[in-house]
Amino acid sequence: MFDIGYDIQIGTYKLGLLQSVEVEKSVDLLTQTAVIVLPGVAYNQTLDHEKYIKAGNSVLVKFGYDGELITEFEGYVQRIDTDDSSLTINCEDGMYLTRIPIAPKEFINCKVKDVAAYCAKALGFKLNCTIESESRYFDKFTISPNDTVFNVLSKLKEATKGQIYITGNDTLNVHPPNTEKGGNVVYDFAVNIEESDLKYRNESDRLLLVVANGVGIDGKKIKATAGKAGGDIETIDVKFPISKEALQQMADNQLKYKSYTGYEGSIKTWLIPYVEPTWSAKIIDKNYEYKEGTYYVTAVKTTLDGSGGGVRSVDLGKRLVINDKTTK
Repeated sequence: MFDIGYDIQIGTYKLGLLQSVEVEKSVDLLTQTAVIVLPGVAYNQTLDHEKYIKAGNSVLVKFGYDGELITEFEGYVQRIDTDDSSLTINCEDGMYLTRIPIAPKEFINCKVKDVAAYCAKALGFKLNCTIESESRYFDKFTISPNDTVFNVLSKLKEATKGQIYITGNDTLNVHPPNTEKGGNVVYDFAVNIEESDLKYRNESDRLLLVVANGVGIDGKKIKATAGKAGGDIETIDVKFPISKEALQQMADNQLKYKSYTGYEGSIKTWLIPYVEPTWSAKIIDKNYEYKEGTYYVTAVKTTLDGSGGGVRSVDLGKRLVINDKTTK
């Protein structure tokens, strides 16, 4: 029997009481978050959190088993919500630092890297950008007077589906979708998968139509499609001027991302083994070996409650390896 524990530091304050904490990370989200819930009253006394916890405080969340604690989240307090029974501390990762104003600017026939470099300069950060480094992407990209760096990065995320994040509190990273590779993890239905809603589907049976809607630089509505009608429909709405070619590429990329032979869905595990989005998860199933393979982890939601229960929900994306043979 494992003994679960946690260590949560907010500013200079170390939490002694905890109702729950939920950490959510995803390649599809710009911001990775943690929601920490504290009891509003302890030992018949109201907790005066304002003495210890404020927006902008640094946050470090660790938990694990038998004293072996792993860092699950690092970031900042974004806001604090209160009610009669609890205090909810909403936290963001390094993207919290991007919530600052940025000077308005209009880019014409620009690369993603041009916009990313402008954001990095506004932050005083270095830039590590590998996305669309040699080609134009935007016919027009406008930064409005009321925009923040966060708003601009949100637009880039929407347009490229790329992985955009902060490292070291001084480097802005912008990379193509599903190219960043983290660690490796192994899941076995007979050993460490507690629950699953996985469905195995063949690519030939997947009826998926991706519809991308946008506005051309001339202000007229444009549309691009990819895939087959008759099944699921996924819609992408682009809210800034974009070329027909770029919109079509966006639809094609999303179809390629969603269409593959293998599992789709999620599994639930305990805190061990550790895993993050971008990791490669090998799925072992001795009853159905043809379904075995290695999948790209797209999202992880980790929860811990004050009574000592911890669980991870792990979302699987594209199948990377089938029977130890890399797929194209």
